[in-house]
Amino acid sequence: MVLGFCVALVGFIGFLLGLIFTHFLPLFFNLRDTDTPKGSFGWPVLGETLSFLKPHASNSIGTFLEDHCARFGKVFRSHLFCSPTIVSCDQELNNFILQNEEKLFQCSYPRPIHGILGKSSMLVVVGDTHKRLRSLALTLVGTTKSKPDYLHDIERTALQIMDSWKDKKQIIFCEEARKFTFNVIVKQILGLAPDEPQTTKILEDFLAFMKGLISFPLYIPGTPYARAVQARTRISSTVKAIVEERRTGENYSKKGDFLDTLLSVNTLSEDEKVSFVLDSLLGGYETTSLLMAMVVQFMGQSPPGLAQLKLEHQNIRSCKLENEYLNWDDYKKMEFTQQVINEALRCGNIVKFVHRKALKDVRFKDYFIPSGWKVLPVFSAVHLDPSLHGSALEFHPWRWENQSQATCKKFTPFGGGPRFCPGSELAKVETAFFLHHLVLNFRWSTEGADHPMAYPYVEFHKGLPVNIEPIERETSSGTERGDSKVGVGQETGKESQPGLVVIS
Repeated sequence: MVLGFCVALVGFIGFLLGLIFTHFLPLFFNLRDTDTPKGSFGWPVLGETLSFLKPHASNSIGTFLEDHCARFGKVFRSHLFCSPTIVSCDQELNNFILQNEEKLFQCSYPRPIHGILGKSSMLVVVGDTHKRLRSLALTLVGTTKSKPDYLHDIERTALQIMDSWKDKKQIIFCEEARKFTFNVIVKQILGLAPDEPQTTKILEDFLAFMKGLISFPLYIPGTPYARAVQARTRISSTVKAIVEERRTGENYSKKGDFLDTLLSVNTLSEDEKVSFVLDSLLGGYETTSLLMAMVVQFMGQSPPGLAQLKLEHQNIRSCKLENEYLNWDDYKKMEFTQQVINEALRCGNIVKFVHRKALKDVRFKDYFIPSGWKVLPVFSAVHLDPSLHGSALEFHPWRWENQSQATCKKFTPFGGGPRFCPGSELAKVETAFFLHHLVLNFRWSTEGADHPMAYPYVEFHKGLPVNIEPIERETSSGTERGDSKVGVGQETGKESQPGLVVIS
C-alpha cells in the first residue's frame, strides 16, 4: 500500500516537473536567439491563457494585448493554449502568415475543438482534405448566392420574422436574428422548412452544440463541453438519416439545395459530408446573426448613418413593383449598406484571431519564429489600430468609400489566403436583405448598455434588447402601420410573393 502510494507520488511529481520543463524549455533555448520576439511565458502549464481570454468589449483589443503591446511591441512571445506562441498584432506579419498557409504555417486549433467539430471539419483539417472541402464550398456558394430561389427565401424568411413583431414593443434581437439565419441556412442546406420536426430537433441540438463550443473543454457528463460532443453526434445521426432518405426515397425529387450537390460528390466520405453540413450550419447561423446584431447595435447609435441607409433602400424600393422581390442587381446597388457591414465587421470583430503553427523556422523582417511554435495573428488589433484606421474606435461607415475590400490588407474579418471564409458573401447578402425590410418598416432603439463582448467568442450578454416601432405611411384610406403589409403576400396558385412596403 505504502509502496504503491510512493510510486504514484513519484509519478505525479515527475509528470508535474515534465510539464514545467516543457513549458520553460522553449524559452531557455530561444533566449540565445536575439531575433525571437520579446515576451513572457506566465505560469507553468497555464501560461498566460486565462489573461489572454479575459472577456472585454469586442470593439477593443482588451487589457492583455494593450499591456503586452506596450511592453514588448506588436509582435511578442507568450505561452497560450498549452503551447509556446508568437502573438502578432502587426498587419504585415498577419498578412504574411495568412498568405503562406501550408507553406510556412498550418492551421492548428487546440485539440478539444477537434472533439466538438469532428476530425473532418473544414475548420480543422489541413492539406488536400481542406482543399477538397473548400473547393466544394466555393462551388456551392458561387452557384447559390445569386440564385432567385435563395434570394427569395431570404426575403420570405425576413418578412415572416418581422411579421411576428407586429404586437411587440421590444424584441431580443439576437434571438430574432438567429431564428432568421437558422431558417435560411437549414432550408438551403437540407431543404427543411421551419415547422418540420427535423428542423426543431436540429435546432435544439445545435443550441447545445454552440454552448459547448465556447466552454471549458472538460469531458465530464453534464458539462457544456460533454453535452456539445453528444449534440454533435445526434446532429450527425439526423443528417445521415436525411441523406439516407434522399437516396432511398421512391418519390424523391431534387430540391436544389446543398444536400443534392453533396450526394452527387463521390470524392467525400460520409463523415466529411456530415461535417460539411455542420460547418455550413455553424457559419450560416451564428456568425451571420452576430453580424446582423452588430449592424443594428452600431446603427442605432448613428442617426446620420441610419438616415443614409434608409434613403438607399427607399431608392431601391421605389424602382420596384409593390410585391416584387429583390434580386442580385438590387444587392449590388446597396453600396452604403456594404460600407455599414464592413464597418460593423471592423468594429465588432466577430473573429478576433485564428490559430496557426510554424511548419519550419521562419524569419520575417526582424522576427524569428521557431518551428513548431503556435502563431496567433490577431485581426482585431489590426482593425482597431489608429495608425491604419483614422479614429479607429469610432463607428464611421464612410471610411469605406472608394476603398477596395478585396485588396485591403488591413481588413480581414473573414480571414485571408487559402482559408478565406467561402461563405462571406452569403452572410452579407442575408444581412443586406434583412436590413432592407427592417429600415423600411421599423424604427428602433437599443435598450440599456448591452454591447458585444469577446469571450473570446463574441456575444451580447443580454441578447441585445431592442425597442421597436412600426413606421406609419400614408395611404388613400388614411394612415396605415408599416408592419401591416409585412408578410408573405396573397396566395395566387403560384409561389407566394412577399408583401412589401414602399416608404415615401
